[in-house]
Amino acid sequence: MDTIAVLPSGFALPPLPHLLAVAALAAAVLVGLRRDPPTVDGRAVLALAPWMVAGSSLYACHQLGLYPSAVAPVFGSPIVYATTAAAAGATWLAVRRFGARPQVLLAGVGAVAAAVPITAALARGWTAGTLTLAWPLGAVGAALVLTAGSWRLLARIRPTDTRAVGVAGVLAVFGHALDATSTAVGVDALGYGEQTPLSTAIIELARALPTAPVVGGGWLFVVVKLALAAGVVVLLAESVRDRPQEGTAILGLVAAVGLGPGVHNVVLFIAANPTGF
Repeated sequence: MDTIAVLPSGFALPPLPHLLAVAALAAAVLVGLRRDPPTVDGRAVLALAPWMVAGSSLYACHQLGLYPSAVAPVFGSPIVYATTAAAAGATWLAVRRFGARPQVLLAGVGAVAAAVPITAALARGWTAGTLTLAWPLGAVGAALVLTAGSWRLLARIRPTDTRAVGVAGVLAVFGHALDATSTAVGVDALGYGEQTPLSTAIIELARALPTAPVVGGGWLFVVVKLALAAGVVVLLAESVRDRPQEGTAILGLVAAVGLGPGVHNVVLFIAANPTGF
């Protein structure tokens, strides 16, 4: 009997020594955060956004083969996200001891952490002759437009909920919009395949429709992702109101689940698209 795949391709744990090293670091950071828990609000989620970008960019560099073999396993999927989360947590613990605006410092260090792999990916694309900008940056622009429109509509329909979730809700919608638009660009314009089976099923459904020769198959994935993101934001609004710290933390995870894959797609498409368009 055939099994149904539910995990994306490329999902694999690293060798045991690398896994134990990351687990030990993550455990130490968790202990520190439990002893001295930080305030999790919308500004904190926004400050963690560069770290979300960093993690996904590090994974893109792993797919591009840019790491020495000794350290490459800790940047594969899914371990790279634990690696990045541990680094972000350790940074958060450290910057809270300096100055009155630790979230600004957290975001700044995260921005540097993201800039390094992005620069490496760009350099690889330049030297390999596979650097491309139009379609990937078009996906970013489309995500911004869709986020603005979706949020404005959501604010009219559920004004109390959008006020409750604030900037964390906006980031969640943008993250999933970027994942959707970059996926649509990848499968319809650049010839990439979707790694996640559930997403593939949605795209294939759209490709079976009479509209496929005109608009491709990615549009339905965009619609589904935006609807789901808006629905989750509305559902979490009550949690944010009742338990602000816990609700906002969950909303931050929702944002990361969208923003991470979206940024990964954009960085990979920019650096490795053989069409150069």
